[in-house]
Amino acid sequence: MTPTRTCIGCRRTDSPDRMVRLVADGGRVVPGAGLPGRGAWIHPDPDCLTAADRRRAWGRALRVPGVPDTSVVRSTLDAPL
Repeated sequence: MTPTRTCIGCRRTDSPDRMVRLVADGGRVVPGAGLPGRGAWIHPDPDCLTAADRRRAWGRALRVPGVPDTSVVRSTLDAPL
């Protein structure tokens, strides 16, 4: 059985190799496949990024207070893969 993860944007489950793992680093969110700490998963899709913002999912998923800075994630996911 292959593992599945839930996207914090669209809430659909998918294989981890089709998603990006995110972690909180101080007050910002960064892609971190190998970084320690609580992680959240998102599809590399601008619609999922927008949905995560709209749902205010970042703080809940990563268990950080307030609204963390997602500019690093945005610039990484907006770049061609």
